[in-house]
Amino acid sequence: MQTRRDVLSTSAQLAALLATAGLLPSVAQAAWAQAAFEAKTLAEAAKALGGGAPVESKDVTITGPDIAENGAVVPVGCSTTLPGVKRLALMVEKNPSALAAVFDVSDAVEANFNTRVKMGQSSNVFAVALMADGRVLYAAKEIKVTLGGCGG
Repeated sequence: MQTRRDVLSTSAQLAALLATAGLLPSVAQAAWAQAAFEAKTLAEAAKALGGGAPVESKDVTITGPDIAENGAVVPVGCSTTLPGVKRLALMVEKNPSALAAVFDVSDAVEANFNTRVKMGQSSNVFAVALMADGRVLYAAKEIKVTLGGCGG
């Protein structure tokens, strides 16, 4: 029978082994995340995420309500059928932190995500696809908010 101490010791050893093998998130990944979430514009966030200049594309889709009654829980989605997508991101233009969510995409994951974001006021919301070749493609949708959710 394993004790709690044995399980914790084994878990710590496994984590150290994975970190040594480069299989755990590194400090470099944390740095892009902080820079991306501190970005105030679509172009700044795209650069922080490792992409080029954003270009509007019909191949990227954004879904969400035209009018959100409660800005604290606005349902939005992003998707694309393009091959070679590395990441999909959702951005809310007028939020204090424009980047709302980032989803890593691989061949094993369909590039179609839905979540809820917080919006303090009516704003453009962007679905951003970061491609393996460095291109950044996006689609935009204006969502009007009747009750703000970001406080302040």
